[in-house]
Amino acid sequence: MERLPGGCRRLAVQLRLGIDPHWLWAVLTDYDALSRFIPNLECSRLLWRRGNVVGLEQEGAQVFMGLRFRARVHLELTEHLEQRRLSFTMVKGDFRRFEGAWQIGGDGSATTLLYELTVQGCVGMPIGLIEQRLRDDLASNLRAVQREAQRRCSLAG
Repeated sequence: MERLPGGCRRLAVQLRLGIDPHWLWAVLTDYDALSRFIPNLECSRLLWRRGNVVGLEQEGAQVFMGLRFRARVHLELTEHLEQRRLSFTMVKGDFRRFEGAWQIGGDGSATTLLYELTVQGCVGMPIGLIEQRLRDDLASNLRAVQREAQRRCSLAG
């Protein structure tokens, strides 16, 4: 986690996996299904598609320090299929800033899955208090994508 000016945080988490990159891409681009397997994501809905750019609405919720916290974002996401990269930026939502990317890579011996996020909380949201929660959530989200890709791969044969 990197602390940036103005209460922004940049987080990055990477996993090394023994999964064909095709399955990871299929999971990450199954936008309407993401909320079925990603923890704390209550809703994920594809709003529109224009070529390799999509509009996506997502809503997350969780209990933090005894309070139920909800956040909604409308994202514009660009699919860079050749680079196996999904970059996104918030168009509208409950954060001042929410942008990042999913990157699928590999070195021949393993596939890598990298998730990067730059986030700036809404006014009154103490980002310092939720840093650890953000870190934990990113790791669990990557593990959820990994499990779903493994599940789909095993079903296929």
